[in-house]
Amino acid sequence: MANIEQLLETISSLSIIECAELAKALEEKFGVSASMMASAAPAAGAAAAVEEKSEYKVELIDGGPDKMKAIKALRQVKKDMGLGDAKKAVEETPTLLAAAATKEEAQSMKEILEAAGAKVKVS
Repeated sequence: MANIEQLLETISSLSIIECAELAKALEEKFGVSASMMASAAPAAGAAAAVEEKSEYKVELIDGGPDKMKAIKALRQVKKDMGLGDAKKAVEETPTLLAAAATKEEAQSMKEILEAAGAKVKVS
């Protein structure tokens, strides 16, 4: 272990150019690229599978250049929203449209609104 620590100390004192030269020399010596090794090695602590989110937050960031199109698209997405509320939501951005939408709902909302020129954030 002491040899590894000494090696790390030596490497940390190298310049960026020297590090690049070292990486190239190692790639040539062992016949592999650093990107191949990084993609083949599992991430530390990655024993548990990464779970996909089940709920997404959808925000209207900007109504875009044509507010009327954005208002119509918003009413298409949120069928229970009245004209006055849709106008207010487009004019007073950012506006939270959905706090717990499914992935499909969030993606559909985003596509419809962006087609009307609006900017939407899904998180």
